This record gives sequence, C-alpha cells and structure tokens, in this order.
Amino acid sequence: MIKSSTIAALVHRFGGPEQIEIAQCGMPCIKNANQILVRNHASGVNPVDTYIRAGQYAKLPTLPYVPGKDGAGVVELVGENVKNVKVGDRVWFGMESGSASQHTVVNRPFLLPEGVSFSEGASLGTPYMTAYRALFHLAGAKTGDVILVHGASGGVGSALMQLAAWKKIEAVGTAGSKNGIQFVKRLGAKHVYNHSESGYVSKMKADYPGGFNYIFEMAAHTNLNTDLGLLAPRGKVAVIGNRDETKINARQLMATEGSVFGVALGLSTESELSDFGTNIVEFLKETDFRPLINKEYSLEQIGQAHKDIMENNGAKGNLVLKID
Repeated sequence: MIKSSTIAALVHRFGGPEQIEIAQCGMPCIKNANQILVRNHASGVNPVDTYIRAGQYAKLPTLPYVPGKDGAGVVELVGENVKNVKVGDRVWFGMESGSASQHTVVNRPFLLPEGVSFSEGASLGTPYMTAYRALFHLAGAKTGDVILVHGASGGVGSALMQLAAWKKIEAVGTAGSKNGIQFVKRLGAKHVYNHSESGYVSKMKADYPGGFNYIFEMAAHTNLNTDLGLLAPRGKVAVIGNRDETKINARQLMATEGSVFGVALGLSTESELSDFGTNIVEFLKETDFRPLINKEYSLEQIGQAHKDIMENNGAKGNLVLKID
C-alpha cells in the first residue's frame, strides 16, 4: 500500500541554505509506464545542488522544488514497461530530480550490487557519471595513457582515480593535505602530490618529463594555466570544475598542440546516461572499489551539508543524506 504523502526537503525561493525546509508533501506520482517509485534511504549531495538552490545555474527548476539528483533505495512501484527492476529491488539512480525526499520518481534505475550500501549507491550518480563521461566518453582514455587528476580527493576526483585503475590507466593525483594524500594513494594512484605546497608542479615535471595525455581539472580558475604546461604532445585538459575567470598563456597549447575541453554531464543523452550507469555497475562488480563517504547527515541537516560541500577544503569523498 503506497502512502499518500512523504517527507521531503523543499526550496520555495532561490537563495542560501536557509531557504531549504523539511515538510510533508504529496507523494510523487509515476507519470508514464517507464518510471518507477523509489523509497529513498540515501541522497547524494553535490556542488551542483548548491548552484541550483542559489539560482546560479543555466537550467533552473520551477519553484517550489525538491533538491538532489542522486539517490539509492528500494523500489516500491514500477511502470508496466519497466523490465530491468522489480518491486523490492535495491537500486541507485543519478541525474534525476528530487532525491532529498523519502520518495522519488525515477526514470533510469540501476540495480545496486550486493555489498554496496545505500550511502555508497547515492554517491554514484553525479560523481561517477561525470567521471565516466570525462574519462571514457569524451577523452577516450585507454590503457597505456598517463593521466593527472588535479584535485583527486573529492567525489568526482576519487571516482576518476578508481575508474582509471579499473581499466589499468596510470593515474597521478593531487590533494591539498597530508590526509588527502593518503586518501588518494588508497584509490590506486601511482604518485600523489600536495597541491598546497610550493614546488609541487616542478616535482611533477621532474617525475613526468613527457607530460600527461589527459589532465582532469577540478579548479580551472586556479590551475588551468599550470595544466597547459604539463601536457604531453597533443594532450588534453578536461575542465570539470571552475568558479571564476582565469588567464592562460595560449602559447603553451601551441608548444604541444594541446587542447582544452569542458565536461557537462547535463549534455548527456538518455542513452548515454543509461550506458554510463550500466558500465558503473560492471565496475562495481569487477572491482573492490566503492564510493568513499566523507560524512553522513540526516535529511534535516541538508542545509549544513550544502554549506560543507562548498566550504570544505581538501574534502575527501562524498557527502550523503541518510533518509529514515
């Protein structure tokens, strides 16, 4: 028996974290035969959630709205065309809408493999799909390539390190603290550098004189010009994160015939998102790697989680809301 109401985080006006309130609202309804209803047990928190809440995003939802794009839980209801999951299955989802709620209508569910927790499942969507799109779909990285993940301790960065190790791609990472360094080493990194220390770029150039085939950049406003000087011939920089304008010396691109491209998970087609999710499930089944959880919050603490994900320097892993 499906209840008529649920508990959710609601945003009635764009602004700071104080605009989020927890309220009882109507149960979301399946609108077509291809959707399912999930009883969420965890919801991922990502930087993009804060941009949308603040009204600083290209495509904004109609107010009021329930924040959150990623989650994991148990299937409560399935549309008649759904064949890949059934009622009672443990599932995860990403790039949907309204995961910061007890219930979410989901278009693209993926089975959560045995041994993967709900909190881990809720950390797969945006971070791992972004990493998969950047590393394989856009860059086309393969065994034999050498990559640098500039900011490897966060959600997307750690996913990149794990996915690279899965496909035996040599991955080098950076982090901003001693704890972050140790964290990234556990992700399969061959070398890890502290990007808070002066001289770390010189160390990388000495250790990798041939440069990197691909650089995955989490803070282009700070590091892009540095990245251009670290590229191998015809290497590429993938811009995954950026918070301000930056200045570069484009002559560095001429020296290597290098290039820069952006990564936007939101431009993925439905088919691509389904492919990313299917391959991420295979990654979970074939390896012991799991999303690393930095901190868990209650649904009522979502405002604090939004603050923490933007203010924590040297963050390690993912932030998750546990939903009772």
